Amino acid sequence: MVIKLDNIEFLNYIYQNAKMGVIGIEHIENNILNDDLKHLILKQKQDYQDIVDEAKALFKRYHKEEKDISTMAIIGSYISAKFNLLKDNNTNTVAKMMIEGSNKGIIEITEKMNNYHGDNHELILLAKKLLRSEEYNLEELKKYL
Repeated sequence: MVIKLDNIEFLNYIYQNAKMGVIGIEHIENNILNDDLKHLILKQKQDYQDIVDEAKALFKRYHKEEKDISTMAIIGSYISAKFNLLKDNNTNTVAKMMIEGSNKGIIEITEKMNNYHGDNHELILLAKKLLRSEEYNLEELKKYL
């Protein structure tokens, strides 16, 4: 069954996906030991933040409000990150965590793009920007496995 997304639902998904990326990185950034990996991940965080900011500007232009991420999702992300890093916070473990997040992001944004049947060019471009960012980071993170 195909679920058609309207413009605001699609925009909110893009916003939440990128916002969750920022939050997830904030949960681990102080535990990254490898300087090159840390630089890559902090650049990824900035890319996510840029998308969050662009989404917020679109919400404002459309006179709508974004729906924030649930507290439970944020807590779940925090607990998962801390649990994984408690076991081991080496470069390989951090890269695997980030790769899993990027893979999930690629799957989800691709699914949402396929279910968006609107014609808002700005939203499509922003979704593609998020997808390209996830794909780029996935490839770059593989170097740290």
